[in-house]
Amino acid sequence: MHTLQEHIPNEKTPLVSFIIPYYNLPVSMLSECIDSILSLSLRPFEREIIVVDDGSDHSPLQQLRGDITDEVIYIRQRNGGLSAARNTGIRMATGTYLQFLDADDLLLRTPYEHCLDIARYQPADMILFNYTDQIAEELSVYQDEPPMSGTDYMRKHNLHGTACGYLFKKSILGDLRFTPGIYHEDEEFTPQLFIRAERVIATCAKAYYYRNRPDSIITSANVRHKLKRINDFKTVIVKLHKLADTLPTDDKTAMQRRVAQLSMDFVYKVIIETRNSHYLERQIDSLHKLGLFPLPDKDYSTKYTWFRRLSNTKAGLKLLMKMLPLMERER
Repeated sequence: MHTLQEHIPNEKTPLVSFIIPYYNLPVSMLSECIDSILSLSLRPFEREIIVVDDGSDHSPLQQLRGDITDEVIYIRQRNGGLSAARNTGIRMATGTYLQFLDADDLLLRTPYEHCLDIARYQPADMILFNYTDQIAEELSVYQDEPPMSGTDYMRKHNLHGTACGYLFKKSILGDLRFTPGIYHEDEEFTPQLFIRAERVIATCAKAYYYRNRPDSIITSANVRHKLKRINDFKTVIVKLHKLADTLPTDDKTAMQRRVAQLSMDFVYKVIIETRNSHYLERQIDSLHKLGLFPLPDKDYSTKYTWFRRLSNTKAGLKLLMKMLPLMERER
């Protein structure tokens, strides 16, 4: 039985290890990211800031303020990608909780303090929060959902796959790590972490500022990047689909929901990224052979239900091909 308890500070064990992969970004962005951590109420022994330089052309250390360099653990390694950098951070981290940050993003002080309070005063394996593209903090009374297992949460909610969207105990990781060399590594990692969590607390706090940069890898219009993102996404879905068959019943049900949601997102992505009906047909045929299409007849959400119905007919797919790019442009 879980009981309410306060985290007891221990100078040898930080409360949170913040893991920041860095690669060829303006140093000013990295400085802002670190400053957002230093502005929190965590005392020096309660925090650990790990910057993993994934083979940048130039080390950022010389351009960082001295008071910042004194606060971070800096690791420079040969370029291996985001997954490899995060895995290095995991290996080095000694904190009770881990928090991933992208070096161009920020933690928003007031809402993130609420997440820290949960970590300090409640037993939780994972603390979920929201992200925003608005840097101004929203002051409010934050509502938290009742604690539940990660499996139960997955069975009742659609996940945000990003690994920066939660604070989690290092102890639940086991041998789970990010797969190097692929896009959509978060989509593979996050649901596997959830089913390892016995107690998840979700809050409405918008604690993470996501900076949407037009020159980032995720938003790159390069054709090679697009095709690799699509192929890697399908590979991740297939791996989770196969993993589901090896899990206990409740975990399997939860993972199947996630696989169905990702399969829907995959079809959406193919339409948005390529706008090519012949390519879409080939990808859907591939999903069908893998047992991932048609999408399962489940009412997971209103969006899922409508998308499933439309995507299961040729007329519906034609409508999606016409409407989704227009909707994306309006956004």
